[in-house]
Amino acid sequence: MSDSLSHFALKSGDQFPSIGLGTWKIPDEVLPTLIPEAVSLGYSHFDCACDYGNEVAVGEGLKSAIANGTSRDDLWITSKLWNTFHHPDHVRAACERSLSDLGLDQLDLYLIHFPVTLAYVPFKERYPPGWFFDEEAENPAMKHVKVPYSDTWGAMEELVDAGLVKNIGVCNLGTAMIRDLLSYARIHPVVNQVEMHPYLTQQNLLRFCQENEIVTTAFSPFGASSYVPLSMAEDSERLFDDPDIQKIAEGYGKTVGQIALRWAVQRGTVAIPKTQTAAHLKENIEIFDFELSYSDMLAIDSMNRDRRFNDPAEFGEAAFNTFYPIFD
Repeated sequence: MSDSLSHFALKSGDQFPSIGLGTWKIPDEVLPTLIPEAVSLGYSHFDCACDYGNEVAVGEGLKSAIANGTSRDDLWITSKLWNTFHHPDHVRAACERSLSDLGLDQLDLYLIHFPVTLAYVPFKERYPPGWFFDEEAENPAMKHVKVPYSDTWGAMEELVDAGLVKNIGVCNLGTAMIRDLLSYARIHPVVNQVEMHPYLTQQNLLRFCQENEIVTTAFSPFGASSYVPLSMAEDSERLFDDPDIQKIAEGYGKTVGQIALRWAVQRGTVAIPKTQTAAHLKENIEIFDFELSYSDMLAIDSMNRDRRFNDPAEFGEAAFNTFYPIFD
């Protein structure tokens, strides 16, 4: 099995596994057994976040995997700083809470989840805090506060200095915000995690990140699948039903999911598909024994519709009574 694309080198020198397991929306009761099962199949990269509300369960799974003989040094654990903890006074406490929940002493990667600054909600009041400021209000909404991104980033750098995290990065940033961040960052971001799939290829953003030694992580690499149940996508937008990519998959004797993931890593991005089944865990990681042709890579690139499913301008207003655009 070829492993030339199984890891990507970060600017820090660390090797970042190109396929990980995304833990968004995976139930607590599943994770303690799913995590060690994934490790047994060859996974080492697990993408987590405070906001997912399941880091304790992920930690139980990691503990089990380590007890079964896996070295902590062979695992890559990512977590994310939530929107309510952007003020420098709260960044370290938020990181330490994730570390405690995950049962770890250090994160391999810590990301700022969104360029969204919301009012602080204490742990004892509500954790994870979610998007609403006051859930009991007559008309609950998001409460924006003014915290410069540079202040948050400075506190993220201090986490590296303190040895709590090895690498730091960002999520959901476009080129303008990254360019601004690079102008003042003492420690440069090594990763930008964004929505990316054949219907949202983001070619310019990917190229810009590559030219600035920032590895792109593609969340929702299967597109609409995670969003149809949330009424954020239509059934007709499912990548798995696209006849063009189905035809490509048939030509390689692979599934549509495997083609989407191979396209992702072959263009230089890390992919973090989510699944709860052993069969799909196995399928998703078996993408290193074939290579897409140049013409098929171009064909998938041409499927771009600039279709974004995860957009705070839309779900913020629909679900949280707040219009909060972050993308142009």
